[in-house]
Amino acid sequence: MSKLESLAKKLDLSEFLSNFTSFFAREKSIAFEGDYKIYAQLLKDLEPLTLPTPPKIKNLDTQLMHLQKSGVLHLEDIFEFGKILLFFHAVKSLSSLPKMGSFREWVDKIQIPSNLLAMARFFEEDGGIKSGIFPELDQIRSNLSTIVSQIKSSLSSTLSQNSLAPYLVDKQVHLINGSECLLLKAGFNHFIKGVILSRSASGFFYLCPESILKLKEKESNLKDLYQTQIYSICKELSRELSKSLLFLKFINKAFDQLDHLYARILFAREKNLEFALKQNSSEIILKDYAHPNLKNPKLLNLEFKKNLLMITGVNAGGKTMLLKSILSSVFLASYLLPQKINATHSKIGSFKHIDAIISDPQNSKDDISTFAGRMLEISHILNTPSLLLAIDEIELGTDADEASSLYKEILEHLLSKGAKIIITTHHKRLASLMASNPQVELYAALFDEKNQIPTFSFLKGSIGKSYAFETALRYHIPHSLIQKAREHYGEDKEKLNTLIEKSTLLELELHEEKAKLQEQNEKLYKKRIELEEQITSNALALQKEKNRLEQIYQEALRELKKEAKSLSEIHQNMNKSSAILKKAQSQESESIQAPKEYKIGDKIRYGKSKGVITGKSGSLYLIECDDGFKLKVKAHALKPYGNTPSPTISTKSKVVAPKNPVGISLDLHGLRAEEALERADKFISDCLLAGYDEVLIYHGIGSGILSKVIKDFLSTHPKVVSFSDAPPQMGGFGAKVVRL
Repeated sequence: MSKLESLAKKLDLSEFLSNFTSFFAREKSIAFEGDYKIYAQLLKDLEPLTLPTPPKIKNLDTQLMHLQKSGVLHLEDIFEFGKILLFFHAVKSLSSLPKMGSFREWVDKIQIPSNLLAMARFFEEDGGIKSGIFPELDQIRSNLSTIVSQIKSSLSSTLSQNSLAPYLVDKQVHLINGSECLLLKAGFNHFIKGVILSRSASGFFYLCPESILKLKEKESNLKDLYQTQIYSICKELSRELSKSLLFLKFINKAFDQLDHLYARILFAREKNLEFALKQNSSEIILKDYAHPNLKNPKLLNLEFKKNLLMITGVNAGGKTMLLKSILSSVFLASYLLPQKINATHSKIGSFKHIDAIISDPQNSKDDISTFAGRMLEISHILNTPSLLLAIDEIELGTDADEASSLYKEILEHLLSKGAKIIITTHHKRLASLMASNPQVELYAALFDEKNQIPTFSFLKGSIGKSYAFETALRYHIPHSLIQKAREHYGEDKEKLNTLIEKSTLLELELHEEKAKLQEQNEKLYKKRIELEEQITSNALALQKEKNRLEQIYQEALRELKKEAKSLSEIHQNMNKSSAILKKAQSQESESIQAPKEYKIGDKIRYGKSKGVITGKSGSLYLIECDDGFKLKVKAHALKPYGNTPSPTISTKSKVVAPKNPVGISLDLHGLRAEEALERADKFISDCLLAGYDEVLIYHGIGSGILSKVIKDFLSTHPKVVSFSDAPPQMGGFGAKVVRL
């Protein structure tokens, strides 16, 4: 069993993957060769298209090796290459093929040689060679057909002879060792000659009449000639194929690539699944997720942003399935496989290695203990880079107190190597030891104490109780035994466990509060530095202005003090001095432009800070900076930045909005086509009344049906100016930005 198959089995994905691989046109692994990003983009382009059904093709690696050695292929092997060529020709001829995009570029690279395409058309659908291609072969076929007709005619004539009727067991033509014959009783030799081919269990004779023997000999010679002719044709066609060996290798690989992608799309359409692509991150955010193995599942919503997730709480409360679900989502995204998920609102990180240590009580080992086996598995992955690791029931097989200390060190070592880890545990001590680590998140399986059943839901940031006594009672362990166990366990031990849980939660809260205060201090320090820089900058500007004015004053004074011999010259000096001052004043007034008027909601920049206008008091604008500070600033100190807060959705002026406000976005996830169209039509009408220029419609990716329906609807709506796929941060190709 390969590592991939082993991991899939641990995660309960074997049946799901087996179902998926049945959609392949050629048997292969689910893993694909090539760049993930390129495959993801091709998948996106290919998803809305409907291609011709890929033909079932056998593996042709051996046949390519034969061609490389100038070997002669069998006719059925040449036919397999022909099927691939005709399939790609049909794909390239599609009228619905997009004019541009990654898939169009990929298809355009496939240039099928005309001689190979003509060769592919030599074959019938069943693999036989069409008539009219090879005259010699057609002549042999015609002769064979004539011989067969003569054999049938001769046998029919023999069966109708009256003299032979008493010796006929039946009037059927039998086939023995490929030869037609009659079943006769003893004594026939007086009336008919031939060769006895065999005897029946009843003692009758299978006779091939003498008249048929000569025809069968001709037929045999013609069949030999036919095979010789076929070999000659195969030799000729193989020679042609060998000339294009590099292209055949390329298109054989391209067929597998397209098969990988289109099988995924067909599978997603049939099962109503979505593609959640892995992203360059270590975060795992799941929205409306369900493990493929669950029937009527409770949808999972989870945010795993830190590096260690500890799942604690009630037995049989779904901890193991939560662990498997998280790992399964990453596993399926890593192989571009569709899953039950709200892909638009989910985020799946990228990991080079995925591993799971999950106990299976039905597969015990005779030569090694459970704990020793776990230590052996962990030792192999201690230094694995970019690792996503899951360990189920981490305390299994050894003393709880020793295990807590040991696993604390192991987990911290793995975290130091950059691993992302998910564990389930009943160790309150281990949970309390790890809870103070800022890289740790806690999830507790919840228990309905009133009805004494697990809820299969989880509470973030808490350590859960095991509810061992309650679970035992639910599974019919006598109440008297449980009561004795409670007494033996002791009230003090129960109180201690409660204190551990509470102290751990308090410690977590303190860490979170400390982190918030530290972040706020950093913002304040940064703001202080910015203000000090602004003060220094203002002081320098003020000094520069003083120096400039002093220079102008001295220049004017020099002109005024120039020696004058007459009253006229004195007036000239005064006029020159006045002109210098007026010029400086004019330049000053030109440099001071009227301050820009701002509106509430405008984005601005003040110094190095960014913010938004929230109000106006006299000549001062009230601004709220992105870092939370609120200031009163004059207009000349502000600069416009970016657009208003609603850049993508504008409203028309002088339009009265409807009494019931309408949103600027519509979510159609999970709706049937008819219901989606009805809601989309009403939404467009409401938005037009509200005066919106631009709105957003979420339809998701899914099977592609809803996407196509919405696209067709928008294309024909008289009030829709244009529409396009939304930006990645607003839903990508799972949403449409519609301009009205």
